[in-house]
Amino acid sequence: MEELEIKLKEAGKIARLTNKTFRFDERIKDGYFSANYFLKSRYIVENFAPNHIVEEQFFQRADDVMACGLDESVALIHTFARNPQDLKILALKDGDMISKNEPVLKIIGKYEDFGFLESLIDGILTRRSAVATNTYRVVKALRGADTFSMADRQDDYLTQKGDGYASYVAGIKKFSTDAQGEWVGVKGMGTMPHALIQICDGDILKASRLYHKAFPNEKVTALIDYHNNVVRDSIMVAKALGPNVLRGVRVDTSKALIDHYFDDKDTSGFDPHGVCKELILALKKALVKEGLDWVKITVSSGFNAKKIEEWTRLGIPVDCYGVGTSLIKNDTVGYTGDLVMLDGKREAKEGRGDYPSERLEEVPYLL
Repeated sequence: MEELEIKLKEAGKIARLTNKTFRFDERIKDGYFSANYFLKSRYIVENFAPNHIVEEQFFQRADDVMACGLDESVALIHTFARNPQDLKILALKDGDMISKNEPVLKIIGKYEDFGFLESLIDGILTRRSAVATNTYRVVKALRGADTFSMADRQDDYLTQKGDGYASYVAGIKKFSTDAQGEWVGVKGMGTMPHALIQICDGDILKASRLYHKAFPNEKVTALIDYHNNVVRDSIMVAKALGPNVLRGVRVDTSKALIDHYFDDKDTSGFDPHGVCKELILALKKALVKEGLDWVKITVSSGFNAKKIEEWTRLGIPVDCYGVGTSLIKNDTVGYTGDLVMLDGKREAKEGRGDYPSERLEEVPYLL
């Protein structure tokens, strides 16, 4: 993809992507994904009220949001609008922080040329901005700790490319799948699922050794909660494999379980279910006691920005967080497109209007 045409700018944002990056369904041009009333409106306008110049602006209604999906929306317009070279497009950049009612995109031109794309643009901006904002909040909560995205398993596989890109914009650079990193040239990563241990008859050590045999140039991060005895099994694996083979362990205890470490301990002062702080503190203490402090600790299962913020604030000894569901949930971001100008004069439904912005930049037509 011509090196994906991606370059990091001094501000840490990503240079604009083009039509060469995105892979659109060709049926978009026929209106297959457009709300039907937009198609009817296009027919009416082009046959009975053509050639009016309108301005459409897109905005959302929440503060502290990271805008994303703008390059994809521009590429969509340039690919499927009629006469795209005649449209004037003003946009923010992916990764810009925005406030409620702030316009992120304005399109000026003939309605019949681009209006049918409105709902697609709303959807792109909403999904990408939601994932970017969720990721931004997670990255902020990490306080510099490492992380990777496990969001591939939380939604339809077709969402992976766009979700991965949005997370990349917001600061997560490691992904579970190649698809998540395709738009930014990042390959998927990871070591083993519970399934590999199951195939090894529940033997975590055997699974780890087979992994190293298959991938001798990669250190192993052993998935360590298979027997729900994290502290015991981490010590066992670390002693058996050593630092030349083992990088660390990943704790992925289900919220429905209490680790066997707590079988003979008083847990009345905290919730011992799942991957809790007390389990990780106990694991770290045991590793240090056994001279195994080199073992890296990765945690996953149910981590979101709020939980991560608490853990990093308290200094819980975690080297890497695996985050999934919380990256793609959306209960805050929703975009709306409105026509606000008609032939150079203000014209919009009551309650809406042209929101001025000095941050929008004109995007040239490059095809």
